[in-house]
Amino acid sequence: MIDVDDLNLLPELKEYLPEIEETTRVRTKRGYHYYFSLNGEQVKSTNSLFGKRLELISNGKYVVAPPSIIKAHRYVYEIPLSEILPIPKILIKENNLAFPIKDKYHNAFKIPKYHGQKVDCIRQILSRYLEVGERNNSLFILYNLLLRNKNTEEYAKKLVIKKNRSLSKPLNEIELKKVCRKASYNYGCVGIRDGLAYIKCEVCEYRFKDGELKDSNILIKNIRMLPMLSNTQRGIACLLGTIFEGKIPSVYRITKEANMDWRIVNNAMKSLKEKGFFD
Repeated sequence: MIDVDDLNLLPELKEYLPEIEETTRVRTKRGYHYYFSLNGEQVKSTNSLFGKRLELISNGKYVVAPPSIIKAHRYVYEIPLSEILPIPKILIKENNLAFPIKDKYHNAFKIPKYHGQKVDCIRQILSRYLEVGERNNSLFILYNLLLRNKNTEEYAKKLVIKKNRSLSKPLNEIELKKVCRKASYNYGCVGIRDGLAYIKCEVCEYRFKDGELKDSNILIKNIRMLPMLSNTQRGIACLLGTIFEGKIPSVYRITKEANMDWRIVNNAMKSLKEKGFFD
């Protein structure tokens, strides 16, 4: 499936893949999903298809499909599944190319080895063509994620410098020095998503520690309390233990994620705190 969030890229994508006009298409909140049948082909996912901000989601990944409703938007088929076309050969060929992809705007960049392969946001930052406005924050978070995943300071800095050099407009030495420093706190999934809007956590294998809720998770610690909570309190508790990875965000942040009235969220959070669900 090809995920197109930036509709400005559609004309160029159609030049590469005229088949998208005829294959299964789903309308999303920001753009379209275009589906192709793999027919036994093994194709790796990437969030920089053809060197653009286009995501190809393939073997082993999942997507939001019709008739799901996410944040008040219903996903619907504009062209049904019965019309799905076989995966075009160009996608198989493109996928088999060794990174890097090179175009007139960016230098080639081959993703090096590093500790933390299951933390997909590292891969997403390394494989993304960082534009002006997202370079500093992306490279700063990248550096700290590499450190957190047992890469040495020297190696983390080396990777950041290498990534910076691949950009069409790299940071200067002063900016790079500010990027390669330890954060005053550990970036969790929520902080990374807030800081880097392009990160997609649904493709990450590391969420909930390899798909499991550990004993330290806020839901597991309070599992006996769950039956005693109201439906609203239980719903927010589940958000705290999953979407927010056990962190305690602001009422506004929960309101935005849950699409609920802030007063209801505020009262529920107060009740959860009084019950000892969190400190």
